[in-house]
Amino acid sequence: MLNKVRFGPSGNQKLFYEQGHKHSIEAPAWLNNLGLNAYEFSFGRGFTIKEETARKIGDEAKKYDVLISCHAPYYINLANPDPIMIEKSFGYITKGLVLLDCFGGIDYVVHIGSCGKLTRKQALQNIRNNLKNLLIILKKGNFLKGGKRLCLETMGKPMQIGTYEEIIDLCTLDECLVPTFDFGHINALTGGSLKGYDDYKKIFDLAILKLGERAKRCHIHFSKIEYKDKGEIRHLNYDDTIYGPDFAPLAKVIKDLNLTPTIICESKDNMATDSLIMKEIYEQA
Repeated sequence: MLNKVRFGPSGNQKLFYEQGHKHSIEAPAWLNNLGLNAYEFSFGRGFTIKEETARKIGDEAKKYDVLISCHAPYYINLANPDPIMIEKSFGYITKGLVLLDCFGGIDYVVHIGSCGKLTRKQALQNIRNNLKNLLIILKKGNFLKGGKRLCLETMGKPMQIGTYEEIIDLCTLDECLVPTFDFGHINALTGGSLKGYDDYKKIFDLAILKLGERAKRCHIHFSKIEYKDKGEIRHLNYDDTIYGPDFAPLAKVIKDLNLTPTIICESKDNMATDSLIMKEIYEQA
């Protein structure tokens, strides 16, 4: 499943519904017809799907060779010093992994936390300790069966934990931890630093140095994002000409380094059609 580059959207584009489709169970066939083969289902604002429904969608995804990933709730914070809140965060992760299994998926994307009133050093240490404890729970409970991976995401605001260096370092804790490189977030956080080939390549050079082959099979989120001095403001569509980043240099890096990521498009409105644009750019790279 992870031996080829995959493209697909996060969620259902408005066009999906305008063409008469009513439920995500129809999404795998629709995506396959477009020429896409990945799909991210978000639990960002909570769990709103039953296991039975997830299995039905998973059956359709298998039929049409669409690999489903899931995004954990946004309110997970592994930096939180309150043990009760950490227990809740662990629960959001284990519940999501159960649903991911129903979908037949592999990757579970997680926002790992923010500083709050802590120093960055304290927040990172809390996250590191809590990740170690979480991994014990996940392995004992067999939540990672079938090669499932926790994909720790790079973030787009200064108070959030998740520079690409931090994410790569945290992923050294275990083989099941893999980066989600959200290049829109990285670009927003760094004031538009992703301008060319070398800007992308240095990120993968570091990831491959520290993580080896699993860095080559990473998870990627991509969209253009509006930003100011405090980082990310909002997601845009790929036709935006003011903010970046540009996908073409990344496509060339992916080809040159023989990477096989799953690339999820998080454009504001045109998640599927923009994903097709990115796929075409990659094929022509």
